Amino acid sequence: MSSTLKETVGRYGIWSVGLRSEDPSRRGELAEAAAELEQLGYGAVWLGGSSAARNAAPLIEATSRIAVGTSIQSIWQYTAAESAASFAELEQAHPGRFLLGLGVAHAKNTAEYSRPYSALVAHLDALDAAGVPADRRLLAALGPKTVELARDRAAGSIPYLVTPEHTARSRELLGETPLLAPELKVVLETDPTRARTLARDYLAMYLTLPNYTNNFLRNGFTESDLTDGGSNRLIDAVFAWGDDTQIRTRIDNFVAAGADHVALQIVDGNTREDLPREAWRNLASLLA
Repeated sequence: MSSTLKETVGRYGIWSVGLRSEDPSRRGELAEAAAELEQLGYGAVWLGGSSAARNAAPLIEATSRIAVGTSIQSIWQYTAAESAASFAELEQAHPGRFLLGLGVAHAKNTAEYSRPYSALVAHLDALDAAGVPADRRLLAALGPKTVELARDRAAGSIPYLVTPEHTARSRELLGETPLLAPELKVVLETDPTRARTLARDYLAMYLTLPNYTNNFLRNGFTESDLTDGGSNRLIDAVFAWGDDTQIRTRIDNFVAAGADHVALQIVDGNTREDLPREAWRNLASLLA
């Protein structure tokens, strides 16, 4: 199934919080946007935040091919039984279209947070018992132990806010077969000051979350890289910005490091709920 999964999601996808919206008045807008992403050639849509199968269903119904995955569904917000039931319902209606991306989220935002690795293992055990196949679930894996868990108990890894170097290390741990689909933030801006300002504004929230800052430190950054909104070195490592050639090169760096698929998130200074459709079209053009 893994090789088929790689073919299904293709080389590039779109990561978006806005496409997760449950506002009934936006249902038509979301369906239209998903259909256009499919037409533009993207292989997958990744629903940001703590998303679920119910968020994926309208997008799947509005399209015929594109895969839709959660990135991520928090193991603290949804029980394994709830996840299994919603997976089975969507799988019956639209076989092979939904991917269950799982993660442990963050202690800062989760009152129940405790022993996250053990909790994730127990959650996977419960999903096994409920019949959710390992080859249709993915883990947001940052540390080595979780990457190995993604190799052994899932179809692969969908890490967020990482570098090509982290991608290369993940590839070594995963081996050749599992899917490796890192997220990458893209700023369609050529002016360095403007691009880095947009990036720093967006990164600020993540620099308060130990899961990410610890991963940066584990991967060669220093405490000084994490201050004042992030050093240029950090910004340039986790964002793609510049002209078309520079952005395409940065994306290609992740592929060269071992990524099978890159989930691209537009950062433009608008709210996370915005649908940057013109930017998605521009990005598709430079990837063509």
